[in-house]
Amino acid sequence: MLIFASVGRLALAVFAIVGSLSKFLVQSVLSCLVPPFFLRQLGRQLWRIGYNSLPVVGLTALFTGSALALQIYIGGSRFNAEGIVANIVAIGITRELGPVLAGLMVAGRVSAAIAAEIGTMRVTEQIDALVTLSTSPFKYLVAPRILAATICLPILVGIADTIGILGGYLVGTRSLGFNSAVYLKNTVDFVELGDVTSGLIKAAVFGFIIALMGCYHGYHSAGGAQGVGKATTNAVVSASVLILASNYFLTSIFFGE
Repeated sequence: MLIFASVGRLALAVFAIVGSLSKFLVQSVLSCLVPPFFLRQLGRQLWRIGYNSLPVVGLTALFTGSALALQIYIGGSRFNAEGIVANIVAIGITRELGPVLAGLMVAGRVSAAIAAEIGTMRVTEQIDALVTLSTSPFKYLVAPRILAATICLPILVGIADTIGILGGYLVGTRSLGFNSAVYLKNTVDFVELGDVTSGLIKAAVFGFIIALMGCYHGYHSAGGAQGVGKATTNAVVSASVLILASNYFLTSIFFGE
């Protein structure tokens, strides 16, 4: 009987979380689509989420492209296929590594910051003060962050794709002895528009997930500083797991049989 009781409690807890998240998701989407819009808040979040994330995303893409070129060259040399370096670096960065790594890095930086900020406002009753002033917390706090993250992530991933391919180019031409013109020609000839657009669509979904998880856990935090810390951790973990899961499903939709 104790086993059934434990399973029942677990099932009820899961359904409660799914219901709460679904309700929050619907309210968030509606707040993004229905006026009024707080454009000043949106501009501030675009700067904080987009521009301030450029260094970490750029460095991650640069070293990822460089390491990927080395690994492909070493693996391809076993089959006398060293010439595929440019092709595989380009497709690997644009389809998978660019959006996923950028999403994970931004999740660690942005989702935690959103959860901490909104969580602090929750435990210090600033959100209740907004309601008292007839200001919707979803309109003022949630919608600008979700819109900004959804807009910024594709831009960041586009920059990351360029820097990642550049990293592979530098390693290929400076360390591995490839001709620069041939390397660039192989990259341009092999990459298709669908490879780039699929990565940008993934990035928009990842941005939405990052902001949604940060807002959700911050909005529902409780218990003072300890609760804010727990919300921050949960936001990063849930955003990272959902990014990896959604990446699989999006990949199967774009490139599955």
